[in-house]
Amino acid sequence: MAKETTDIFVNDPLALRALAHPIRLALLEALAAEETATATRCAELTGESVASCSYHLRILARHGFIEEAASPGREKPWRRTHLRYGFPRVAASPEQESATLAFAEVYVRQETERLLAWHRAMPGEPEEWQEATATIGSTLWLTSEEAHDLRGELSTLVKRYFPRTADPALRPPGARTVRFFAATSVPPSPPAPASDVSSPEPL
Repeated sequence: MAKETTDIFVNDPLALRALAHPIRLALLEALAAEETATATRCAELTGESVASCSYHLRILARHGFIEEAASPGREKPWRRTHLRYGFPRVAASPEQESATLAFAEVYVRQETERLLAWHRAMPGEPEEWQEATATIGSTLWLTSEEAHDLRGELSTLVKRYFPRTADPALRPPGARTVRFFAATSVPPSPPAPASDVSSPEPL
């Protein structure tokens, strides 16, 4: 099966829980960068042991996230079945809700660690790359429709660069892997103010 560039929607709770592991997410990233890679190569890219990579690769394959790639030798290379995945925003069941939360906790924690690692390494990077990256945060007053539109605009913005992931020939000279992570969230509604009950007038 050729690697597809379209999104696949993951809503099976067992598959979502299979992704809720930092090593498996790292393996998927390694396979996106290398297109095909053996457990040995994945170990080099992730810093994990070959045995650990083999174990987690088999779990990813069991749930359809990766598959074996053709190889003329004895090595067993793997490749992703899809480059990108979509996830449910509104859970259809308690099991799906729990699995989605488990995945979100691992994913957001990994992205936070990645961002902190960049800030630690940034002083040693070329000045043009230090100036090119940014961490942006804003508090906005939006309706749900406006928040939905903002999500769509961000998605459209980054999709223009998606073809370069699948086709290295499209990458211009000097291009590097740049991680884009964006999130919007809504804080819990504040408690309603206590009723303003006037004190009874004295008799």
